[in-house]
Amino acid sequence: MLLAIDVGNTNVTLGLARSGELVATRRATSRRAIGPDELETLLEGLLALDGRGLADIDAIVVASVVPAWSAALAALAVRRALPLLEASAASVPIPIRVQRPDEAGADRLVNAFAAGRLHGAPAIVVDFGTATTLDVIAADGAYIGGAIAPGLELGLEALASRTAKLPRIALRRPARAIGDDTISAMQSGAVIGHLGLAKELIRLTREELAAENPGASIRVILTGGLSRAPWIEGLEGVDVVDPELTLRGLVLLHAEAAAATAASAPAEPALRSAR
Repeated sequence: MLLAIDVGNTNVTLGLARSGELVATRRATSRRAIGPDELETLLEGLLALDGRGLADIDAIVVASVVPAWSAALAALAVRRALPLLEASAASVPIPIRVQRPDEAGADRLVNAFAAGRLHGAPAIVVDFGTATTLDVIAADGAYIGGAIAPGLELGLEALASRTAKLPRIALRRPARAIGDDTISAMQSGAVIGHLGLAKELIRLTREELAAENPGASIRVILTGGLSRAPWIEGLEGVDVVDPELTLRGLVLLHAEAAAATAASAPAEPALRSAR
């Protein structure tokens, strides 16, 4: 049983995998500060929802953008004697053609890796999370960069916390762009406006990628927590909606790393027949 963990700035998502396939997923709020003991309690609680515990886990694979979580997971893995694979520029097996590969987010690299393996390249991954990110995969499967914008919920949180009268609102697409009250006006700006942001980034990115790959079919893949939202259906030019892309990528990453390790291990000497 493999435990795949995607640690973001707002949420942590867990996936249980058996024989290379996800069998259960759970999501919880992530906090910037966490220690091994608190992390162990959290994981045990989430795993218990599916009738499992850390005692059932054989290995862990993680993509983390929160250093405190990375450190706590490393300590917990040592405590539990569990093999731990952390996604990074050094461990994700794709070319990374950006100026500073070590600064590329682990989740973005895993998304690029998963997109190429599962959906083909060239491709564009749009991840609707704390930030809305576009990650671009070249025809040879290389990660070549992308775009980062404030996420939809982050923008709404800023409006509510930095203004005197604007409330926190539900994420719904209003019937009209012209809102006739505060809530519908905020929903128009947030939801329709964010779709417009994503649409324009996808359009320009697709044009640039097409210029580098004449005649190629470019796949656009949506992922992230908000990719399940009904208003996402208004985003044109999307080929695949894969909310679990990062977790599926982590499972693939672990499988390929295990296969590479097995292939490089020295062969056992053949047993001599008894005389």
